[in-house]
Amino acid sequence: MAPSPTSGHQRLLSDSDVFRYVAARIVSLAGSAVTFIAMPVLIYGITGSATWTSMVFVVEAVPYLVLGLWAGALADRFDRRRMMVISDLLAALTLATVPIASWLGVLSAVHVLLAALIARTVFVFFDAANQGALPSLVPRDRLPSANAMVFGGSTVAETVVPMAAGALIVVVSPASVIAIDVVTLVASALLVRSITRPLSAPRPAGQATGWSAVADGTRFIVRHEVVRIMIVIGALVAFSAGSLMAVLVVWADRTLDVREGDWRLGVLFGSWGIGAVIGSLFVPRLVRRFGGVRAALLVLPAAAACGLALSLPTSWLHGVIAVATWSVTYIMIATISLTLRQQVTPEPMMSRVMTAGRMATFGVGYPIGALLGGVLAARVSAEHTIFVCQLSLLVAAVIAWLSPLRSAPRTLAVAALDDAA
Repeated sequence: MAPSPTSGHQRLLSDSDVFRYVAARIVSLAGSAVTFIAMPVLIYGITGSATWTSMVFVVEAVPYLVLGLWAGALADRFDRRRMMVISDLLAALTLATVPIASWLGVLSAVHVLLAALIARTVFVFFDAANQGALPSLVPRDRLPSANAMVFGGSTVAETVVPMAAGALIVVVSPASVIAIDVVTLVASALLVRSITRPLSAPRPAGQATGWSAVADGTRFIVRHEVVRIMIVIGALVAFSAGSLMAVLVVWADRTLDVREGDWRLGVLFGSWGIGAVIGSLFVPRLVRRFGGVRAALLVLPAAAACGLALSLPTSWLHGVIAVATWSVTYIMIATISLTLRQQVTPEPMMSRVMTAGRMATFGVGYPIGALLGGVLAARVSAEHTIFVCQLSLLVAAVIAWLSPLRSAPRTLAVAALDDAA
C-alpha cells in the first residue's frame, strides 16, 4: 500500500514505520560513529603508521567495489527487511571479536583490518536493502525532506557521539569502545524487524536475476544522463572524503598538535557532524527553490573552495571550523545525489541503481582517496596531502558545469522500467 502524502518532518515521523526506519538508522549510525573514531585511533596506536591507518578506510570501502552491484540485485530480488536484519546481526558478531581479542591480549593490527573488512562486506548487503527501502515508505516528492531528516538526525548523533567517544577513549581502550557499536547494531536489527509495511514491492513475473539483473541496472545508469553524471561526481566527492578521513588523525597529530587521548580529537571528529547537521537543514529548501540538479550545480563550487581551504589551518580551533565548513557542502552534495537517484529510478531496480552509486563512491572514490591520502601523508606534510586530494572537488565542479546537467529539467520524472532493458 502506497504511503499517504505527508508534509514536514513531524508528519513524516508520525508514521510509525518511518519512525522505526529513521530510529534504526540513527541508532546504527551512532554506533558506527564510535567505530569510525576507534578504528583509526586503534590502528595508529598499534602501528604508529599513517599508511596502516589509511588502510582502515581502504578495507572498509573495497567491498562496495567487489560486491555492490551483486548486493543490489539480491536486494531487488529478496525481502529487504530480512536482508537488513540478518546483515546487522552478522556485523555485530564480527565487530564483537575486536574487544574480546583486546581483553584477551591477542589483538593485532591484522585482526582489526580483517574485522573492518568483514563488517563492511556485510554492510554492503544491508545498505543495498536500506537504500531501496525508504522510497517504499515515503512518496517520491517527499524524498528530499526524508533523506535530509535521516542525514540530519543521524549526524546529530554523529556530532555528540564522536565527542563522547573521544573523551571515553581517554579512559577506555579504543577496542573496548567498539563494543558500543555491537549493541547498536542489535538494536537496529530489532527496530527494522518491527516495521510492519513491506519494504519491497511485489516483483513482476520473469524479473531478471543474477548477472542479468546486474546488467539491467548497469544499462539504466549508462543510459540515464543525470544519474550517470551524478555518480561520476559522487565518486570525486567521495575521493575527497576518503583522503581527508585517512589523514585526519595524522593531521591532528602532526599539524594541529592534537594526539590520541586528547579530548580535542573527539571535537575535531564531531565538527564533521556539526557541519552535516547544518547542511542537511539547507537541502530541502535548496531543492524546493532550484530543483535537485541546479542545487548540485550551486553547491559544488562552494564545496571545492571549502575543500582546498582545509589545507590552511595550523591550529586546532581553525581546523575544527574548516572541517565543519567542508562538511556542510559535502553532506549537501551527498543528500542531493542520493535523492536524485531515488526519484528517477523504477522501484523494481531501486537497490541495484542505489548500490551502484554507492559502489562508485565508497567502492572506488573513497578507498582510492584514502589510499592516496595515506601514501602521500607518509612522504609530504598532511596539509599538502589535503590540498592535493581536495582538488578532486574542483574537478567535480568543472565536470558538472560543462555537462548536460546545466540544461536538465527542474523536476525529474521516474524513468520507465523499459529504459533499463
